[in-house]
Amino acid sequence: MEKMVLGISPAKYGKLLSRTLPKRIETDEEFDHFIETMEVLSRAEASGTASPEDRALHSLLSTLIQEYDNRITLPAGNPLQMLHYLMEQRNLRPVDLVSVFGSRAHVSMALNGRRALSKDHVRKLAEFFRTSTDLFL
Repeated sequence: MEKMVLGISPAKYGKLLSRTLPKRIETDEEFDHFIETMEVLSRAEASGTASPEDRALHSLLSTLIQEYDNRITLPAGNPLQMLHYLMEQRNLRPVDLVSVFGSRAHVSMALNGRRALSKDHVRKLAEFFRTSTDLFL
């Protein structure tokens, strides 16, 4: 019989850990991998199907992601410079921001400074980049 440790099954949690391989995040690729894993775990939580082991892994990844975010030093700049910087850091193209701005034309106008960022854009950009809205104000 398996002994429960801190309310989780060591065998089940061990399987999750061996698939995910959580560690201190050093690269944007690792960051993206753990974000994707957290999103899957969050959907399980929202649907009510998350196990205690899922919740424990989600908590661990959340801590690792927060620690990585805290190590990143963003350059000073205006909202448009910040947007360009974040896009460059994540190898994003303008088309990747259509979900934020609604159309390629709006993305182009915003990136070229011909269209100011609305409150809705600022909120969506913060969600998209997982940052504070202050970066785009």
